[in-house]
This record gives sequence, structure tokens and C-alpha cells, in this order.
Amino acid sequence: MLIPKADRKKIHEYLFREGVMVAKKDYNLPKHTELDVKNLFVIKACQSLTSRGYLKTQFSWQYYYYTLTPAGLDYLREWLHLPSEIVPATHVKQQRSTAPPRGMMGGDDRRERRGGDRGDRDGYRRRDKEGGAPGEFKPEFRGGFGRGRGGAPPAATQ
Repeated sequence: MLIPKADRKKIHEYLFREGVMVAKKDYNLPKHTELDVKNLFVIKACQSLTSRGYLKTQFSWQYYYYTLTPAGLDYLREWLHLPSEIVPATHVKQQRSTAPPRGMMGGDDRRERRGGDRGDRDGYRRRDKEGGAPGEFKPEFRGGFGRGRGGAPPAATQ
């Protein structure tokens, strides 16, 4: 499919910047959700990059999910004439915070996070089973109209 070069460049720049792209499977959509390009152009450009091994495609619930491969990263870097220092957002390492995780603080602080003595939860739990069945209640199965049983129920024997 012939895609205008300006639109192809927008698609490639977005793919390189983010490292991923999502496109709804709607070929008549006038504009892609994130780019000012026809949705059909986005799908077909990504389909072309996928067939050359530069993108990985996942399809789920009428959406295409495209992920840039290492070969695609090199290809787009060359196509866009970018230096090797620039990487997509998915390849940037996040800085770890200096605070240790909650579990490493020592002690169990779960009660404090949940709201103290848990009085709001224990209110509906009854300790005494006053509304239950009596102690002499013993249910007994005597057959009946279950699955696979036809006709009348068996006569009760005493």
C-alpha cells in the first residue's frame, strides 16, 4: 500500500519514541487514536515492519499490539538517522527509590495500614452460632427428582 512519506515518518518516529503501539482493528477509522494519521496507514505500516521482523504483533479483542524488536530498533535508528544514545521509552531503565520495600522495615505493620483494630470488619462475624441449625438436625438424602432419574420418587420407608 502506498503511504505518504510524512505519515510513514510520523509512524516510525512514534514507534521509535515509545517502543510499542496499539491500533484498533478498524480500517475505516479516519484517524489513529495517538497520531494524526489514518488508522489504515498505521496498521499497514506496522504489518510491513512485522513481515520484515522489525515488530512483534499480538492481536487481542480487536486491537493490534505492536512491540519493537532489537532488529527493528536498529532499522528505525538508521531510517530516522538517530544516534545510538537515543533509545525508546520501553528501553529506559527506571531509577529505584532509596526507601526499602515495606516488608524489610521489620515488624508487621499491616494492622496500621488497614485501620487499627479492625473493629469495622469483626462486627458482622458472629462468635456465637445462635441462628444456626439445632444440634440434633441430621439431613438425610432419600433420592428424588435429580438428574438421570425418571418417574416418581421412591416410597419413603420407616
